[in-house]
Amino acid sequence: MRVGIAELPLHYGKCPKWLFTKMVRLSSQISKLIIEEFGKEEFLKRISNPFFFQAFGCVVGFDWHSSGLTTTLSGALKEGLNRENLGIKVLGGKGSSSRKTPEEIEKVGEEFGLSTRKIEELKYASKMVAKVDNSLIQAGYQIYHHAFFVSEDGKWAVVQQGMNVNNKLARRYHWLSFTFNSFVVEPHTAIVGFKEENVLNMVAKESEEARKASVDVVKEDIRKFKKYFVSPNSLYKFLKMPAEHTFDLKIYKKLLDLHEFDPKN
Repeated sequence: MRVGIAELPLHYGKCPKWLFTKMVRLSSQISKLIIEEFGKEEFLKRISNPFFFQAFGCVVGFDWHSSGLTTTLSGALKEGLNRENLGIKVLGGKGSSSRKTPEEIEKVGEEFGLSTRKIEELKYASKMVAKVDNSLIQAGYQIYHHAFFVSEDGKWAVVQQGMNVNNKLARRYHWLSFTFNSFVVEPHTAIVGFKEENVLNMVAKESEEARKASVDVVKEDIRKFKKYFVSPNSLYKFLKMPAEHTFDLKIYKKLLDLHEFDPKN
């Protein structure tokens, strides 16, 4: 389940090398203490708590009031924990590093001796977590950081972050695999951050009928919807806006693809 959301001012720049080196050493030692004293499961629980994660970043020396805390602390933990033999590895990261998560899951899965089925489940979880926060909750935040924490017994936590260039905010999402029921029905137990207006939340309990309607639409004869879609070029043929609202033809083509896929839910 997703266990929390935190929002931070969007800051640009880079962590000084001298500070990052200290963060790697200190964060790995604190993590080692938690894992040895309380276990790997407890470590994942704490990482998935937005308040603990924020405090952790401050304790190891990063600016408390910056979006960079998420990416820098995740990077420090990845570098520090992946050197240790504690039964916890950190995969993915910021930007292009996030796209390497599937291949890193395969590598670490083999290292931990996980089954092929379990490795595929972890890859699917990583993909779905990113899709939910990027697409199913449309609040203007684009995911650019995805850190996947995985234990040797296949449990996982995710810390990922999206940016909104319009309001200059970054939003951090925390996920935990324990007692996981559904990716698309109320996956979170807490939301911490500024309230956004006019948000499309397709994972809310109240959106159950909308989710069903979405499946029903793509299972019907898609051709009858084509009249609502136009080529972007046709919009330049008039200056006075028509009363009806049309959609990009590319969306229609996507609907055709979904219709052929024949989703069940």
